[in-house]
Amino acid sequence: RCGASLQEQNKALRIELNANANCVWQIQRNTNQTIRLVFSNFKFAPSSSCETESIKIYDGPSTNSPLLGQVCNDTEAVPVLESSSESLTFLITTNSMDFTRNFFVFYYFFSPETRQENCGGQLTGPNGTFTSPNYPVRYPEFTDCIWHIQTEKNSKINLQFQDFFLELDRNCQFDFIAVYDGLTTNTSLIGKACGRAQPKFESSSNVMTVVLFTDYTNSYKGFSAQYSSVPLPGPVEPDTFLTCSSDSMTIVLSKSYLASLGYNEAHVQLSDQSCRPVVTDSLIFSFPLASCGTTKKEEGQSITYTNVISLTPSGSIITRQKRVQIIAKCKMENNSTLEVIYVTKDNIIQNTTTMGRYNVSMSFYDSNSFSRAIHQSPYYVDLNQTLFAQVTLHSADPNLLVFVDTCITSPQPDFGSLTYDLVRSGCSEDDTVVTYPPLEHYGRFTFSAFRFLQNFSSVYLQCDVLICDSKNPNSRCTKGCISRQKRAISSYTWKTNTRVGPIRLKRSLRSADRSEPLTKADVEESLTLQHYSFYTLSFVVFSSNIVIVVAVILKHNKLRAGYGYQKI
Repeated sequence: RCGASLQEQNKALRIELNANANCVWQIQRNTNQTIRLVFSNFKFAPSSSCETESIKIYDGPSTNSPLLGQVCNDTEAVPVLESSSESLTFLITTNSMDFTRNFFVFYYFFSPETRQENCGGQLTGPNGTFTSPNYPVRYPEFTDCIWHIQTEKNSKINLQFQDFFLELDRNCQFDFIAVYDGLTTNTSLIGKACGRAQPKFESSSNVMTVVLFTDYTNSYKGFSAQYSSVPLPGPVEPDTFLTCSSDSMTIVLSKSYLASLGYNEAHVQLSDQSCRPVVTDSLIFSFPLASCGTTKKEEGQSITYTNVISLTPSGSIITRQKRVQIIAKCKMENNSTLEVIYVTKDNIIQNTTTMGRYNVSMSFYDSNSFSRAIHQSPYYVDLNQTLFAQVTLHSADPNLLVFVDTCITSPQPDFGSLTYDLVRSGCSEDDTVVTYPPLEHYGRFTFSAFRFLQNFSSVYLQCDVLICDSKNPNSRCTKGCISRQKRAISSYTWKTNTRVGPIRLKRSLRSADRSEPLTKADVEESLTLQHYSFYTLSFVVFSSNIVIVVAVILKHNKLRAGYGYQKI
């Protein structure tokens, strides 16, 4: 029906509406109880918006009561709404599209003192168990139970249903459990389940909500569930991003990271406290390199700009918060930018003495054993020949790991506008690239030789290399391919790039292709050969003339020795 006045203690409604509906359901009962309303399934017209089709829920006896919530086509959770009194109203409106809309709705009158045994409650230990009412006997009809689970901070919750048997239907709309990623049903839905299964769920933090709702028919044995807390890694790798350009520095701190340390934006300041961040979902400091208290230090061939973000505990007398400093450095070297960011706690600074002091080289090898390096330059190869490349870290520190992050090629040694990616963020961008797992001080990969189309004879290779602490299992070097690159760079110790080249195709392979024009380098080489041939021929002709002259002179002298002269 289009609307109704309902007074039953509990009820399940299957609602079917067509176009241009404007229907009101009023739930009211003269009891000292509140109402819990659940929309277990809703199907609006395709592509409808909240403005044209929706369910509006009001906290009172009419649509003039305060709006409690709204359900639309884009609602992803299982909406659970509770009134503040014994009356509640909901309105369903539809647009003019010719389409059959379907809804399944429960409502329950409840009060804390009438809650069923083993039905909902607070669970706060590091682990525990709970079951549906009457388990393993059939659960009652119109069961509505809500469990709130909370474990210690810096942990997450694993929930495992060891035995599970609820009424099965395609949409899980009659009897079902729903799990939310927070302490209320207003948080995001992790999942929903019914039928026979052993579902598992995991929260993102130390809080989780589990609900069980059933209708008036087909009860089964229910479930037995167990939860346990799993420690979350501490903020070792801060959700912090640093970007350096030739004239400015930008530091981004997420509010969630600050919250994990027990701070908010009011506690954050730069070296120069007058430089304040732009606050959105994150805190963004962006300032010229020579401002906001930034210090400059020259170190050989490099210049380092450093600034410090301090997180200051609140309170004027005592504190139990650690004093945290986030140190950001922009190191300019050889017209390239090296970005380094790391975090200190209680003035303990780590990973600073090795910054920018590693020696890295790259070479080609003749086989996949990587035992014999190719020393000739240029390195002449055949088209499609497999090339074996190795990056080597020259360091006496055994606790370091090399990771080839990005490799690009170019026909020009300065890597101008024309480049081609082989590896990007640890991911193979070329079909022929094969990367090897990191092996101590070596990063290895192979690819097939190619040439650029626009009459270039050489290929140069340049790789960005990350060096990590091998004792850190969560370092960037162990993550492999990351499709969407983030510039949070605290997970590796050092970053540099190295290059090798040129690679050239063997002439025999090019000369066999008569249709391929000579490149600029080939023309220059051909002209050199022509000049050489000309000079050689000239030298031979000159030498031959000398030999003839000498022979004539010798012959003339011989004639003079054998004959006398007669005066004429």
